[in-house]
Amino acid sequence: MDANTYSLKQILTQDRRYIVPTFQRDYEWTKDGQWELLFDDLEQTADRLHQARVDAAATGASPARAEQKVAPHFLGAIVCDQLTAPAGGIDLRAVIDGQQRLTTVQLLLRGVVDVLISTGSHRERQLRRLMENPSDVVANPHDRYKLWPRRRDREVWPQAMDDAPAPPEGSHLYLQARRYFADRARNAIVGPDGGDRIDVLVDALLDLFKIVVIDLEDNDDAQVIFEVLNGRQTPLSAADLVKNLLFLRGELSDERELERVYDQYWAPFDDDWWKVNVGRGHAQRGRRDLLLSSWLTAVSQSEANISHLYSEVRTYVDHAERKTVDVLAELADFGRAYRVVVGADPAGSLALARSYRRIDRLGITTAVPLLLWMRTLPSTQLTLAEHERAVGAVESWIVRRVLVGANTRGYGKVFVDVLKAASAAADNPGSSIADAVVRVLASNPDKIPWPTDEELVTAFTTRRIYNNVTQDRIRLVLGAIDEHLQEINPRTEPATFHYDQLQIEHVMPQAWREHWPLTTTDDADRLLEDQERDQAVHRFGNLTLVTSAFNGAVSHFGWAVKRPEFTHQSSLQLNRPIAGRETWDVTAIVERGQALAAVAARVWPRQTVRLGVGE
Repeated sequence: MDANTYSLKQILTQDRRYIVPTFQRDYEWTKDGQWELLFDDLEQTADRLHQARVDAAATGASPARAEQKVAPHFLGAIVCDQLTAPAGGIDLRAVIDGQQRLTTVQLLLRGVVDVLISTGSHRERQLRRLMENPSDVVANPHDRYKLWPRRRDREVWPQAMDDAPAPPEGSHLYLQARRYFADRARNAIVGPDGGDRIDVLVDALLDLFKIVVIDLEDNDDAQVIFEVLNGRQTPLSAADLVKNLLFLRGELSDERELERVYDQYWAPFDDDWWKVNVGRGHAQRGRRDLLLSSWLTAVSQSEANISHLYSEVRTYVDHAERKTVDVLAELADFGRAYRVVVGADPAGSLALARSYRRIDRLGITTAVPLLLWMRTLPSTQLTLAEHERAVGAVESWIVRRVLVGANTRGYGKVFVDVLKAASAAADNPGSSIADAVVRVLASNPDKIPWPTDEELVTAFTTRRIYNNVTQDRIRLVLGAIDEHLQEINPRTEPATFHYDQLQIEHVMPQAWREHWPLTTTDDADRLLEDQERDQAVHRFGNLTLVTSAFNGAVSHFGWAVKRPEFTHQSSLQLNRPIAGRETWDVTAIVERGQALAAVAARVWPRQTVRLGVGE
């Protein structure tokens, strides 16, 4: 490794092109984040230079000696790797780290040159030399650019760097940066006293803006150096670090091969969809990081720690001795599976789509590695029917535990155990992957059990659900029950609901005392009935879903007034039995809870192993 500090004039006037590799991340520097501070630094450096010249003139000191004492501004470091160039061609360097910084310097130069051209200053030729290679060494039109961005940005780069004004409507950060720096330079070339500050601004850029250039040598590990230098400005995500790890391993030394592999396997992960953060609070992560965590858990059959994701991926890749292309191809497969599992792409099966949607809404991310792994299997290993049964078992196990109020501690280990068993079944011709999934989920009755039908009845008839379970989960359960009832009732007109948008309604209102008088006069019985109602109103048997047509004004009224509203809500199968009741009391709530539990047991059956070949 050869590290040296250069002025911009020293490093950028050489006949050289800096190539940003295809795998590098998007340009992300912004006005508030970096541009404003960078130009502030330029103005302050120019001010120091101006003051040194003023002082030298006043004292008769040597201007050159005075300028040597001016503190420069250090821009930071870039890491470059030598690329093979044709004989007689321009020297080529790959920018391994620092592309955000080097790109911004070029855009700063372009903005200042725009202003110098408008003023007719001859100094623009000096700065242009830092942006463009001389015509006598240029073989192709794009060879004239000192910096050549990654391929997806190469169409807009000429708009950002050529003399033609940047399109005013252009929204690309390159174009925004050019306009911003030109606006700042237009003000900066006039001093507070109205004097011309062009020379001092240009000289500060040429000679006092310093950059550390680290040139890699044959025995240097580019990835190690990249990691050490990462995080100084815009921190990289785990996915960005993993991308650099894979593409810097040295297996893809040919640029064309690198671009082909990038396009085929990684390019989709650089789309904005993958960069969106999902989850809540401290658990919020970018989709790419969640995918990497799920993939690593699946392939290593060990829980990945998302807080140390990059180091764990690196350890796995180093010890697994897998080829880069194979890892990238596998990640691409898992990426396609992930989009299906989260509902971004079709599942090709109504049953799978439902299960994926419900598991996703419940937020049980520990199940995702298993779901993705199964999704990547060929149909010769996992038929559609077996796939639906396996995913249905996972959904049933999760939902039943939600219904009985079980905690989620230990889920990660459970699903890793399922993965191991399912993987073993996949490697054993004649074994059933679905049976392997069911067997593990049903094999731990004491610590993390798969709740029974009897436990569901108890939960539906005795457990306080409202306020103890999120409303989104309540909607999911009641919506799934109604969806099942719609399907099994042939006399029902087809109806489609967005259940997650429906309102949860207490049949007997939470504030029941005003319009729902007690049915007994005995003080002891009244006290008991009062307590029973307070408990029953928040159970599943008293909760339902209603559409926007429901008259909320009658929500707290007595049964005689409220009951007709449920008749109007009969398109929801949930509400037909409610409207059919002459009275609504604790007994009705218990009976409806039992009925709902029976339907829930059919929606989420507790599966058993189907003994067959290989079992």
